[in-house]
Amino acid sequence: MSFRIRMSSVVAAAAATVCAGVAVAGPAPAATAATAQDKAAVLSSWTQTSVSSFNKWKSARANRSSWSAYGFDWSTDYCSSSPDNPLGFEFETPCARHDFGYRNYKAMGTFSSNKARVDSAFYEDLKRVCNTYSQPVKAACDSLAWTYYQAVKLLGSVAVGRAQIERARALLPDDPAVLKELQMTTAQRADL
Repeated sequence: MSFRIRMSSVVAAAAATVCAGVAVAGPAPAATAATAQDKAAVLSSWTQTSVSSFNKWKSARANRSSWSAYGFDWSTDYCSSSPDNPLGFEFETPCARHDFGYRNYKAMGTFSSNKARVDSAFYEDLKRVCNTYSQPVKAACDSLAWTYYQAVKLLGSVAVGRAQIERARALLPDDPAVLKELQMTTAQRADL
């Protein structure tokens, strides 16, 4: 009998520990500033290469006020001096998440140890955009995604010029259906 009681206490303590760990990932109450450790944990969870990390960040971005206690910098210039949607490819949101990672890691003083992962997450986000297109169009999108990734990896910002965009455009077949696909939104392509 006392073994069961002790075991129940151990299980309850373990459950409380797990619940406390899960609470860190949620928004902090508005009246309470998040600790630097909590902010770092959330920032890390939002800047991984996975689609779940991207979706968590996107959800939080849509509900920024819930995360105000963390003091995140949500500002963005999207794809800097490069087109946000080159040839119609929707790169704006991946650029915004990339800006989010750069700005917040710089503010925390941990940019250099996180830059490579933030750049890799950016590339994965771009490839996910490209995966929504059919193969002839996808090749041009992949070409631009690689170019945008190389720009941030090597230069720290997106600086893609007209020449790189024209090289990607040359990969597109001369077909009215391709032009139509480029003009569709992600949701419209998903309905095909």
